[in-house]
Amino acid sequence: MTPTDRRAALRAGAAAALTGALTAACGTDRPAGTPAPGAPSPAPTAPPGPRRFPGSPAEITHGPRDRARIALTFHGQGDPALARAVLTEAERAGARITVLAVGDWLDRHPRLAGRILDGGHELGNHTQRHLDVNALTEAQAYAEIDACARRLRRLTGSIGAWFRPSRTPHASPHVRRAAARAGYPHVLSYDVDSLDFTSPGAPAVVRNVTGSVRNGSVVSLHLGYADTVAALPALLADLDRRGLRAVTTTELLT
Repeated sequence: MTPTDRRAALRAGAAAALTGALTAACGTDRPAGTPAPGAPSPAPTAPPGPRRFPGSPAEITHGPRDRARIALTFHGQGDPALARAVLTEAERAGARITVLAVGDWLDRHPRLAGRILDGGHELGNHTQRHLDVNALTEAQAYAEIDACARRLRRLTGSIGAWFRPSRTPHASPHVRRAAARAGYPHVLSYDVDSLDFTSPGAPAVVRNVTGSVRNGSVVSLHLGYADTVAALPALLADLDRRGLRAVTTTELLT
């Protein structure tokens, strides 16, 4: 299998997982989404785009409280080496994450889009330049969201699964309208803030999450901070002890 075929197969597996259709192959060590020996390679599959969840609000802060699942969501910008370290730590623990990427960060580091998806994770939109999106006019907000969406489509074939407003946990009504116009039926907020962007130290990041997280929580984290990378092994181990499974946001809500 060529590298191109392998990436297509891995993306097909990630897409299936995000819709709840992926099942692990029994009795093998093959990565999910990789065809069995001798089987034909699947056709390239674009990453899943935004989905509408009937009955869910325009702005989603958490998932169902009756299932032991949580979503670790990462604001996507900063040092690419730290971003790769986050992905590696998550994958080591069997966790899937959601990355809301800033468009101009993807412009500078385009290979990270494929790296995120190839790891079975989910990729979304965090505006093009990470401005205070609520302070913009509706037309300006739409331009920021749409510019990032176009980067995502160019790199992955999809505008991404989610939109998260930049520099605010909650989108104003006019930003929600702009996001819907750009193709995102729901805005993704969160109910647990790690405060990792304040660089409080890894133990504090762990405490900030574990002290508030519960079934259905959506946790806010960042890719570009060393404290976040250092906190992840202990954080993921604590979630595992509590029986909380870290899944993508789409899996959380499906």
